[in-house]
Amino acid sequence: MGIDYIYPEFEVIRNESRCVTCQVCQRQCANEVHRYDPDLGRMLSDETKCVGCHRCVSLCPTHALKIVKNDCAFRENANWQTGAIKEIYKQASSGGVLLSSMGSPAPLSVYWDKLLLNASQVTNPSIDPLREPMETRVYLGKKPGLVDRDDKGNLTYALEPQLELSMPVMFSAMSYGSISYNAHKSLAMAAQKLGIFYNTGEGGLHEDFYCYGGNTIVQVASGRFGVYKDYLDAGAAVEIKMGQGAKPGIGGHLPGAKIVGDVSRTRMIPEGSDAISPAPHHDIYSIEDLRQLVYSLKEATEYKKPVIVKVAAVHNIAAIASGVARSGADIIAIDGFRGGTGAAPTRIRDNVGIPIELALAAVDQRLREEGIRSQVSLVVGGSIRSASDVVKAVALGADACYIATGALLALGCHLCRTCHTGRCNWGIATQRPDLVKRLNPEVGCQRLVNLLTAWNHEIKELMGGMGINSIEALRGNRLMLRGVGLTETELRILGVAHAGE
Repeated sequence: MGIDYIYPEFEVIRNESRCVTCQVCQRQCANEVHRYDPDLGRMLSDETKCVGCHRCVSLCPTHALKIVKNDCAFRENANWQTGAIKEIYKQASSGGVLLSSMGSPAPLSVYWDKLLLNASQVTNPSIDPLREPMETRVYLGKKPGLVDRDDKGNLTYALEPQLELSMPVMFSAMSYGSISYNAHKSLAMAAQKLGIFYNTGEGGLHEDFYCYGGNTIVQVASGRFGVYKDYLDAGAAVEIKMGQGAKPGIGGHLPGAKIVGDVSRTRMIPEGSDAISPAPHHDIYSIEDLRQLVYSLKEATEYKKPVIVKVAAVHNIAAIASGVARSGADIIAIDGFRGGTGAAPTRIRDNVGIPIELALAAVDQRLREEGIRSQVSLVVGGSIRSASDVVKAVALGADACYIATGALLALGCHLCRTCHTGRCNWGIATQRPDLVKRLNPEVGCQRLVNLLTAWNHEIKELMGGMGINSIEALRGNRLMLRGVGLTETELRILGVAHAGE
């Protein structure tokens, strides 16, 4: 029982000729990998504790450190690969369910990388975004189905509540507790500066962030943590979380070790108690039940805010989205299986759900065939990595995209995938005060603003190259996409032609 059969995943390489034993690595490592030995007069490393976060490498003043993947390998076996062997050793040692953080690292198809964008040439000239107007604003919410005019020819319409975005990107749901106070503040401040929105996740809204309410989407999950009248009134929109891409069919779980201080007060649960959102909403077993919650939230907010329903991308997602559109929801958010998470059962994360690209294409097509596409806006997430991914998503039918992992990377995340431990060395996925302070919200905000400002420029350049000057003209315009290396079935579901056709 006491034997550890797993060799350390990472190797700490220290250049002794450069190391000045300043002990920065020891002070900066929350995992206690490094320590100074006064008898030897040098730094030592316990590689069994290293998670590959690169905090020590980044801050070493003499560049004396390097973290590399350990090349000590099991014998080659096409069936029993290294990951599978190590997972069995872990479960044989602990008897527990394997937990993982962030998105799935499994080598499955990334369809964004197999889609290419069309470019204009002679008959349909390109547009120079530096000299000609380009419209990246997006309005999310129900749109009128018909154009009506009064007896004088003026347009008449009764527009449902809308979210106005300066560009088709928002920060996705990450709860206070799963990420730190400073990380939440960075997202809130950046959303306000950029003219977009950030999502509270299922952990309620800290009282300090009510001032950012005009750029906040408040979430209602099955656990109803932190949900009350003032919370609903604070946000610009309300999102009902039915599912999450990284763990479809599984509820939320924040370990009691993270339920401390303000997290406890914000979530309205005792300190140290696990925050568990059950997999189902126990008052929702049909579209009719969902409709009742949608309209309860609309009543509670006096019909002044759009209601979003977030679902995970699963095999029957088109039928699910069709039902959600008829529930009265104004916006449907779909989260693909590569989406990030603070903690998820490894087996669920890597084996359940479908890629967002296929889910989006199927949903957009289904809603168009049923003549109800204008009744809802579509927001998609689950590994949106760049401006080109955003443009391809819009061309497949999305109104806007959610990003979360990309935003955390901008804040300094190194994807070490140990968020569930609460020992984030970058001050993001932690509640330890000594670690939280490592993330400066002002700096974090500026980095997020820089990232999305750059993306917005690239979105305009990509649209200009296609001869398109607005997001509205790009939305669902699959003629601007071509596939490479895809099967006939994949091309049919995506609704695109192969390159060269």
